Amino acid sequence: MNKKNLNKAFPFGIALAIISFNLIACSTDSTDDSVIDEDSEEETVTELHAAYAAFNSDATTIYLDGSEVVIETTGLPNHETVYWGENSDLYREEPDVAVTPSIMTSNNNATTIRVDATPDLTGNTVDTDFNTIGIAVSGSSLFNDQEGAGALDQAAASLDWTGAHIGPGVYHYHLEPIAFTNDDDKLVGILLDGVFLYGRKCNSTEAYPTDLDSSGGHVSTTQYTDGAEEYHYHIINEIYSTTGSYLAFAGPYQGY
Repeated sequence: MNKKNLNKAFPFGIALAIISFNLIACSTDSTDDSVIDEDSEEETVTELHAAYAAFNSDATTIYLDGSEVVIETTGLPNHETVYWGENSDLYREEPDVAVTPSIMTSNNNATTIRVDATPDLTGNTVDTDFNTIGIAVSGSSLFNDQEGAGALDQAAASLDWTGAHIGPGVYHYHLEPIAFTNDDDKLVGILLDGVFLYGRKCNSTEAYPTDLDSSGGHVSTTQYTDGAEEYHYHIINEIYSTTGSYLAFAGPYQGY
């Protein structure tokens, strides 16, 4: 090949190499964008879990804020209790209850919590603490197995027919809230780690689950998952001490 022909061939080779490189680069960029988009879709929650539809809409306002669910509640339940006070249509006479000084209408029960829309089940377990550990479907707070500085037993006399009282702070449930779940598979509420809590029975088997972990949780379908399995808690089917009932939730959380 003479010098003239060489000068023509060389630019053509460079051009071919550049075209090939650009094609490869474009192909690589397209693949990366696709992975990023898929990851984004998996991490972005665009609608509330179907279970939130079971919450008392008169007491609660529930909405998505990014990757979190915000639950704002008046804390006022939609069922009877002695703690409504005699002037309320929802007052229930309970002569055996050692009523604490507060009644619903004179107490500020409003609470707001934020929970992960998708619970993180890969981390360490976290113990529950005093005060609100979750919100029940009635709109009132859920508490653990402690009262003040000690065990729940010492405050058991003040618990109403559905395992709740005002003492101190907001109206809240310590025990299985039989006003809306009584030895069944109904939804109890949502806990601070974003995991739903159900009654003592499992919807997938219509029986007491036998594979619960230390928190009372397991993976199965529920009435709100459209056939998909997800991790959730149950009220553990074990009588608690002298109360004659079942603890709503003692912990630890699994979803932080």
